[in-house]
Amino acid sequence: MLGGKNILLGITGGIAAYKTTFLVRLLIKAGANVKVILTDSASSFVSPLTLSTLSKNPVLSSFVKEEDGSVSWNNHVELGLWADLMIIAPATANTLSKMANGTCDNLLLATYLSAKCPVFFAPAMDLDMYRHKSTKLSFDKLSSYGNIMIPATSGELASGLHGEGRMAEPEDIVTFIQTYLSKGLPLSGRKVLITAGPTYEAIDPVRFIGNHSSGLMGYELAKAAANMGATVVLVLGPSHLYIQHHSIKVIKVVSADEMYNAVHEHYKDTDIAIAAAAVADYRPEQVANQKIKKKENQLTIDLVKNKDILFSMGEQKKNQFLVGFALETENEIDNAMGKLKKKNLDAIVLNSLNDSGAGFGKQTNKISFIDKNFDIKTFELKTKAEVALDIMNEIIARIHA
Repeated sequence: MLGGKNILLGITGGIAAYKTTFLVRLLIKAGANVKVILTDSASSFVSPLTLSTLSKNPVLSSFVKEEDGSVSWNNHVELGLWADLMIIAPATANTLSKMANGTCDNLLLATYLSAKCPVFFAPAMDLDMYRHKSTKLSFDKLSSYGNIMIPATSGELASGLHGEGRMAEPEDIVTFIQTYLSKGLPLSGRKVLITAGPTYEAIDPVRFIGNHSSGLMGYELAKAAANMGATVVLVLGPSHLYIQHHSIKVIKVVSADEMYNAVHEHYKDTDIAIAAAAVADYRPEQVANQKIKKKENQLTIDLVKNKDILFSMGEQKKNQFLVGFALETENEIDNAMGKLKKKNLDAIVLNSLNDSGAGFGKQTNKISFIDKNFDIKTFELKTKAEVALDIMNEIIARIHA
């Protein structure tokens, strides 16, 4: 949601300024580019050096900057144009009043008045100040200008009082902004369930039956769906991949049985389900309690079928849009269409191991998207991140049709 966005963080002189180091870290971790403007008084509460180190950008506080004996201008207009969004946190009563009334006596306020982007402000002040009529008037004026308030919370205040006025926590500020930005996105309000990765079926405490799936395709699908506004549950088999996104809940599983249980725990209230996992079809009938020792030239292991997760999802489907994957090596289209019909799917994503650059363990994929009317759309070889966007766009086109 915030990946690649230019965020201008304005910090004013309140005790809550110490929290902004954590806020900058979270914004950077979310993939944003961050620049910081401090008011003169804010530097008494938080170190410009710390913020510069965390943001990887110089911290600005005045209209001019002096370097190596030369003087140059910190252009507030350029800063306002650079920003995709601006956050003022903490926003003190003094700064809020100046913002509301157009007072321009520092770089932060000049940049605010020049900004063309959405502006969020997170008030922080003592209880009586927060409740004062003049402060409420500032809130109302700023809202009428289209600025977005991140409400203060109740808690222990610097004065020792307990009540409203405590700045929202950095995690809550980031979540608030991400939720706000998700409104109007094509999957806003939708719940998406995705399976990804392999399953490992134990032979003994050391060995297992598995496959070469990395989980990358499902991982990219989860990110794409979340960035389109969805709330995502990602059921992930054994994988080295790590994902952190406020709209993605990751459930880690190992075996097909564990994946089956996790899927059906969340399937009923799902709007879109995408089964991208490479689930083992069989598992050992008996799992040895101890490591099997090498004694004979041959070892026979009896296998039994695992539950068919996708088939069960198709059986129980009500209003869900259900998508499966088919990785084929021969008769690709016929086999994919057969699976689509047999498992009561709304669409199936076909890829072939015969296509160079497609399949397990690759950064790229080449797919055909086949819907329940057997309409086929084939895409060129792309990165899996790009393929995920293609798949989500095909789904969106059908659920909004």
